Amino acid sequence: MRITIEEMAEQFKLLGDKTRLKIVSILYQKEMCVCHLVELLETTQPNISQHLRKLKDAGLVQEERRGQWIYYSLHIEDKPHLNDALQYLPHLAEEVQEKINTMVCE
Repeated sequence: MRITIEEMAEQFKLLGDKTRLKIVSILYQKEMCVCHLVELLETTQPNISQHLRKLKDAGLVQEERRGQWIYYSLHIEDKPHLNDALQYLPHLAEEVQEKINTMVCE
């Protein structure tokens, strides 16, 4: 599938926001629910939800309901230009990575 320059510009524009880029960086490692993203990014649930909605509307993130929780994951398999760029994201801090590996929704 070919992408237009306008679509590509819009996708990169979305990733130009620091919070959205952090969300994508985390989701590049592991799928997450909103409650985990709120804790990791130390912000509010409405703020995270707004950023996730924008990423979802652009087709960069998908959601899956599991019981009462909604898990978010990256959806970039059909966007090789993003997959290539995201490989260069800085690694998450070790303490953040450890926190991610132990998180479960309650």
